[in-house]
Amino acid sequence: MTSQEQVIAEIAREVVARLRAQMQQPAAKPQSAPVAASTSTVQRGARFIDVVPTARPSLGNKSLLGHGVFATVDEAASAAQVAQRRVQEMSLEERGRMISIVRRICIDQCNELGKMELDETKVGRLDHKIQKLKNMRYVLGVEAMRSDARSDKSGLLVIERAPWGVIGMVLPVTHSVPTMAANAINILAAGNTALFAPHPSGKRVAQYALQLFNREIERECGVANVLTTIAEPSIEAAAEIFQHPKVALLCVTGGPMVVQAASKYGKRVIAAGPGNPPVVVDETADLDAAAKAILEGGGFDNGLLCIGEKEVFVVASVMKPFMDAMRRAGGFELDKAAIERLTKAAFTFDGDGGGCVRAHVRKELVGKDVSVLAAAAGVTAPAGTPMLFGETNEDHPFVVEEQMMPFIPIVAVKDVDAGIAASVKAEHGYRHTAVIHSRNVDNVTRMAKAMNTTIFVSNASSLASLGFGGPGYLSHSIATPTGEGITTPLTFTRERQLTIGNALRII
Repeated sequence: MTSQEQVIAEIAREVVARLRAQMQQPAAKPQSAPVAASTSTVQRGARFIDVVPTARPSLGNKSLLGHGVFATVDEAASAAQVAQRRVQEMSLEERGRMISIVRRICIDQCNELGKMELDETKVGRLDHKIQKLKNMRYVLGVEAMRSDARSDKSGLLVIERAPWGVIGMVLPVTHSVPTMAANAINILAAGNTALFAPHPSGKRVAQYALQLFNREIERECGVANVLTTIAEPSIEAAAEIFQHPKVALLCVTGGPMVVQAASKYGKRVIAAGPGNPPVVVDETADLDAAAKAILEGGGFDNGLLCIGEKEVFVVASVMKPFMDAMRRAGGFELDKAAIERLTKAAFTFDGDGGGCVRAHVRKELVGKDVSVLAAAAGVTAPAGTPMLFGETNEDHPFVVEEQMMPFIPIVAVKDVDAGIAASVKAEHGYRHTAVIHSRNVDNVTRMAKAMNTTIFVSNASSLASLGFGGPGYLSHSIATPTGEGITTPLTFTRERQLTIGNALRII
């Protein structure tokens, strides 16, 4: 089938689907009657044909097809490829309109989408899931796109950023819709389209949100299926996306296994890998500000953020006043016995036969509320407690493993250098995120150099790096293994050079 035939076939499918949907509606609105449209009108977006909103899916029912949701990977990739040919020809202003739609839907329907995501995934906090959707305003769009130029006596060089095409994107269960929306803003700004592979435990809400985005983008901008997905995501379907010839680039947000799987097929991979962000609190720190920031970042969405504070190393001389500050900030302290009970509930352990024991996080407690963890620890925390905390040693499983729960271990260290060394060890070389609270610029500089992380925060919550109360910008895909960092539209572009010799000189 030629490209023109594919376009015509796609148009035909869309028209038939719309007319069928309209005929199933009650005849209460005369203005919603189908309008006879020529092929050229449909190609411009069929703006005079009403689009019937997709009903909110019951999370126990089968996926609803249409508006970007397809039965097979091949159908989804083909539709995204057709759409991408349109998107790459759009001006930045036109792409900005699509991005505004994604942002608007996330903000206007944050309560519904947040509740749907929590109901389906069963991890995190509703108020924070709602906040993550509102925060789509911090994601960079077309304003990040740019061209560069150089000229000298030999001529002119222009550097442009071109789209890749269809980008295959894997979504995590921890932030299903926020990751999809942030990635959509980035890739549309750059002139791409996307084929998403949601986590099976977050697929319904991802599909529903994707249909909302597509429906309004088609209504207002005249292009269908700029974002696509499949009805039944699986490991096999993800592998099919990774190797599909119409998918030009991969962006994977998830654990190390899915990153490794995506890297096997010879395509460029933008990989958002694991993290285990350490915090150092030295003797010069504002302890109350440090405690407040740690609880804010580490406890956000019940510890699900990859940038969130996961373990704290405190200089021993200020250990007691820091623990007091944590209590004043609203944290609930666990004693050693309670920490032991929580550890047994939160981890499984195995050995290699030589006495080496490895801890593995139990999924049952990941992202659960403070009250659930407190019950596992055999205590009752006051309502509204943002996070549990307690003292451990630096080899404790809660320090060593990336645990995404609202409990943070506090470790006393001899001095700031010992804290930095412990932080390097706990972070495992992921080069993801690290935090320090200190008024000593030399200490801050020393830790920043030692950690060499993608994100480094001083005297603020980790959230400041993503624009929440700080100067950063937002993305839920933070590419640490492959080095792109917090993704932007430029992450999803190819650099092209135009060289004009001995011409267009201005000097």
